[in-house]
Amino acid sequence: MERDGVERLLTEAGADSRRLRHALGLLCDGQWWSLPDVVRDTATSRRTIEALLRELVLEHDGDRFRVPLTDTPAYQHLIAVAPPPEDPVAHLLPHYRPALDRLTTLIAKAPRARHVLDHVSATPDTVLRRALLLGARFWLPGTRLLCVGDHDLTSLAVKLVHPETDVTVVDVDERILAYIDEQRLGVRTRWADLRLGLPASAKDHDLALTDPPYTPEGIGLFVARAVEGLKDGGRVLLAYGASERTPLLAFKVQQELSDLNLAYEAIYPDFNRYFGAEAIGSAADLYLLRPTTKTRPAVQSRLSRPTSTAIYTQGPQAVESTSGTPKGGPTSPASPTTPRAATPDRRATAARAHEDAGSPHAEAPGARTAGPSGQAAEADAQAANANEPAGVANAQAGRPDAPAARAATSAGRGGESDPLAGFEAELLVGEWPKALTQPRVKLSTWLAKPYAASPARVAVAVPAGLEAALPRLLLASRATHLRVVGPGLTPRLPAALSSVYTLTEAREGVLNVVRLPQPEGEVDTILRRILDNGHGKLANTWREALIALARAQGTTLTKNEARTLIREAADWSDDLTPLEAPLHRLTALRDAITTTVRALTGTAS
Repeated sequence: MERDGVERLLTEAGADSRRLRHALGLLCDGQWWSLPDVVRDTATSRRTIEALLRELVLEHDGDRFRVPLTDTPAYQHLIAVAPPPEDPVAHLLPHYRPALDRLTTLIAKAPRARHVLDHVSATPDTVLRRALLLGARFWLPGTRLLCVGDHDLTSLAVKLVHPETDVTVVDVDERILAYIDEQRLGVRTRWADLRLGLPASAKDHDLALTDPPYTPEGIGLFVARAVEGLKDGGRVLLAYGASERTPLLAFKVQQELSDLNLAYEAIYPDFNRYFGAEAIGSAADLYLLRPTTKTRPAVQSRLSRPTSTAIYTQGPQAVESTSGTPKGGPTSPASPTTPRAATPDRRATAARAHEDAGSPHAEAPGARTAGPSGQAAEADAQAANANEPAGVANAQAGRPDAPAARAATSAGRGGESDPLAGFEAELLVGEWPKALTQPRVKLSTWLAKPYAASPARVAVAVPAGLEAALPRLLLASRATHLRVVGPGLTPRLPAALSSVYTLTEAREGVLNVVRLPQPEGEVDTILRRILDNGHGKLANTWREALIALARAQGTTLTKNEARTLIREAADWSDDLTPLEAPLHRLTALRDAITTTVRALTGTAS
């Protein structure tokens, strides 16, 4: 009898059978359920729910199913009656219905999730509850919050509920930064690939929140950067979840946190819910972490050691992509009694392989969703920005300075495969073969501060997985000619840099970038001055250029007057450098400069 199989599952689960009993209660409540909804509502992995479904006789309505009403009495004594632990802020939700409605719309219209960046959309309810918990736990007016990655749009939820909070987002995804800025809620946006550093303008925050890639490497890096962005006495809120089947993975992640000497102030179980991530029950805990006096030295040690470019759970930058087939391998097909909604296809099989290998945050590539509608979330490569890390081939397991040029130099210096053939580099940026004798600098150092000398010809090695950094690597240079080498490079120059460089492809994976002559015209001269000073504060360079323009015209412009003109034209420009600015801001910069020049001179050329 099917009840015997259910009772066997519950007995085997023992004290942890509550989650199965909860699922059984849902299936016996008379409503129709889809597999994703059961997974998310119970915060139980897909595999565990599928095991329960195989023991039940179900009736179907399309992809939904339930226990027939005539059979439910047989299971009543097995159902968990008591509700799960109370959500700490659920009682506040009815007071914020307009905010929830707006967040639902914002999340539905947000850029599509990208599986190569481990994007899984949190539910609107989750994002709102994060904001409410922050307000219940901390005094937010005037508090500075740093969102370390924000595909979930938590920053917008915080500004909707607590508009007095000062919120900054750092993210590698240009689309997310542009979308957040489009909402005009007062969130500061900064571009950053955390493997290369945290923007200087993203420091000294009171709180940091992150929902990172769910690998030990990803957790360790994102939390370390979050701590780096805090002032003393700050807190880190971390979303992290693992399947009930993989406690060892959770242990490894917690070891990363322990290595950073962080104190656990609270863990809210299953606080976060997602559209997708069924391998971990579409749920994650919310950790509240407090740095100790030993944390900053540990963070500095963590960030100073070589960091792998492979920090994600899937895609070419996945940890597994560097180590062959996942250890667990694919699972066997479901039995014929599996309901249609639970029948595993290739995506489900791949999801199980990821789960077995300790990659809980994702199903198979393409199985993610970007919102309530459940649309496929695999990024459209044709719509991806040339500077984004989509479609990267053969990510390496090495550090960000991994030898991108190693294969190309296999024929030896001066051979046909040598990416530096015909190019006499005066400086090497990134990791190059040791046989080359030129001075060299790390990618992270190149972005962090101006190089002391002024080399005219610079060679830059960009390892697979860091292609999104190319515009910033170019802005960090003052060289007249650059040779850029990397396996995933695309021969397209972002529009924001078209006033500074021309770019041509020497051959696949080798780019020639040449600095343009200084332009004529007031507006283009100021724009070029700003972009040529990539490490300088954008507004400061702009201010001095306006003052110089006024002086050349025989008038006087004070610093305060110049600042006022700039803030009226670009209120986002304070306290960031061109290297930190999202590309959409740099693309719009010329129009903003035109506004200030016209206000100063009455004309703009």
